[in-house]
Amino acid sequence: MSKYLVIVESPAKAKTIERYLGKNYTVRASNGHVRDLPKSQMGVDVDNNYEPKYITIRGKGEKLKELRKEAKKAEKIYLAADPDREGEAIAWHLAHALNVDETSDCRVVFNEITKDAIKDSFKQPRKIDYDLVDAQQARRILDRLVGYNISPLLWKKIKKGLSAGRVQSVAVKMINDREKEIKKFIPEEYWSIEAQFIKDKDQFTGKFYGVDGKKKELKNEEEVKEIVDKLVDKEFTINKVNKRERKRNPAKPFITSTLQQDAARKLNFRARKTMMTAQQLYEGIDLGRKAGGITGLITYMRTDSTRISDTARTEATAFIEEKYGKEFIGPLQKAKQKEGAQDAHEAIRPTSALREPSSLKGILSNDQFKLYKLIYERFLASQMAPAVMDTMTVHLLNNGVEFRATGSKIKFKGFMKVYIEGTDNKEKEEETFLPDLNEGENVSTKEIKPNQHFTQPPPRYTEATLVGTMEKQGLGRPSTYAPTLDTIQRRGYVKLDNRRFIPTELGEIVIDVLVEYFPEITNVDFTAGMEEKLDQVEDGNEEWKKLIDDFYLDFRPRLDKAEAEMATIEIKDEPAGIDCEKCEHPMVYKMGRYGKFMACSNFPECRNTKPILKKIGVTCPTCKKGEVVERKSKKNRVFYGCETYPECEFVSWDKPIARSCPKCDSYLVEKRAKKKVQTKCSKCDYEEDVQ
Repeated sequence: MSKYLVIVESPAKAKTIERYLGKNYTVRASNGHVRDLPKSQMGVDVDNNYEPKYITIRGKGEKLKELRKEAKKAEKIYLAADPDREGEAIAWHLAHALNVDETSDCRVVFNEITKDAIKDSFKQPRKIDYDLVDAQQARRILDRLVGYNISPLLWKKIKKGLSAGRVQSVAVKMINDREKEIKKFIPEEYWSIEAQFIKDKDQFTGKFYGVDGKKKELKNEEEVKEIVDKLVDKEFTINKVNKRERKRNPAKPFITSTLQQDAARKLNFRARKTMMTAQQLYEGIDLGRKAGGITGLITYMRTDSTRISDTARTEATAFIEEKYGKEFIGPLQKAKQKEGAQDAHEAIRPTSALREPSSLKGILSNDQFKLYKLIYERFLASQMAPAVMDTMTVHLLNNGVEFRATGSKIKFKGFMKVYIEGTDNKEKEEETFLPDLNEGENVSTKEIKPNQHFTQPPPRYTEATLVGTMEKQGLGRPSTYAPTLDTIQRRGYVKLDNRRFIPTELGEIVIDVLVEYFPEITNVDFTAGMEEKLDQVEDGNEEWKKLIDDFYLDFRPRLDKAEAEMATIEIKDEPAGIDCEKCEHPMVYKMGRYGKFMACSNFPECRNTKPILKKIGVTCPTCKKGEVVERKSKKNRVFYGCETYPECEFVSWDKPIARSCPKCDSYLVEKRAKKKVQTKCSKCDYEEDVQ
């Protein structure tokens, strides 16, 4: 019989850890929390100093029974949930449920699931950290007080089934505010002039800068014409050449927010997918008996610290020297933490720099491999030398009109040999190279091209840019980013269109009400300040019940005022212009959780509903009767099908167009690759030029 019982959250983690601990240890999984506030009621006694009422989570009774049975056999119980607030709370709830002495050294934490890390952690168990537990309790109860008080009000005044969350409401407001900016935006005209210069056989591009040494903005075509008219023939003189050496430093290792952002940019991963895949890499992958069996491949993936251990640095440095050479080793730098970073554990990195992605190609799933490669390369690059760039700016003159050309050349690749950080501006990623140019030389122009532009509104948020903004403004913490994005979509307050967030009509209505009656709930500074106070609780500098009391004493009067003054908002049904085919009553547009849909006005006698179909102006190529409409799969991916489905089962992932293939007479489709659109035949190899 095993002497010790170890309890973790997940079966995968349990399986990995059990390998390292030996026969004296039994490792079991709790499958997350075993106790929580009840779903059917508030569960917080506001009249008794905000005392929470915890109950066993429905469905966890059998799991607790099994754990209690194992606990009776063990000499000692170790609680080894994740090393963060949530993990500490899970350990505390388990201690209560299993009658573990909370004053004993029953808590074990580790940042990576490797043999050495696990064995070291069991050599230094500690007591449960009540500051961490209290910080989690405070967040949970704050969210409960907000959600369970405002949600019934929204049900009564707007629509049943609505809910409001603390951090989620701020995220929805940010998306709403961005949409308002876009709608109010008035484009302004401006112009640029590009010139193609030739030196010997080399060509390079320069852009208009100004006149007589002063920078000039071009606002209209008349100003452009004045500049072009000033130019004398096609010859430009190189007036000045500025050359300098510039160092480019590598990005720091990943934290949760930067991992989600780069995975979105480089891998097209949603935030939820990134965290789910990272969890699998952290908890352990079976590498086979020869490679060490089940092994954790990365460190803990919920962190806001860029710190790495001395051991990891030493191993990475030795690997870089052996593989790339001594000159590629980066200087030893102490990671500067951003203000408010919890720094509870390390940055996200591979558990061993010696475990190259190529060695795992046939073992990991496609998604696991892509994410591991991204994490590995980012970490390795962060420990490498800066890249050295030769940059050059050339000033070209013609009758007082100045053009400038800039370019750079990589002198020493440094970290860029392994990894380059992603960016939302693709133009910044492109390097421009110039030929060897010297002051006093003349070059000729091949073409001078004026370009009309209009200022653009701010872009809608993607998951990556929203997470980046939330982190920058101090909204939420590493463990909350992905759940927040998931929640605001499930509630139907926002939707993703072409991977960018757009508020729904329902989302706009709810946020406008919250802004009017509960301004603090949607205020960025207030919410960020609350996160800082929760951090103070974690650090032992703030009493958690006082934090909640300070909030609730101001919140309760606002709630009473809203109850008394908030007008009922009726979301009226709009006529759809067609009759129900089942009962012949008029169909209407209704507002649902995921936007508008069509339903019979004779509800509840008739429950006929239909999605709102977006026609694309193409006759179905199969039945030749119905029109092709845009539909969405269960995973929200757009596809195209016949409006008469199920009578006609035509379906296509690519958008059909209203032309036939000149080669085989089948229908043509639009194929999209990144930002390019190409017309191809749905059957044969016919294709047209990329537009």
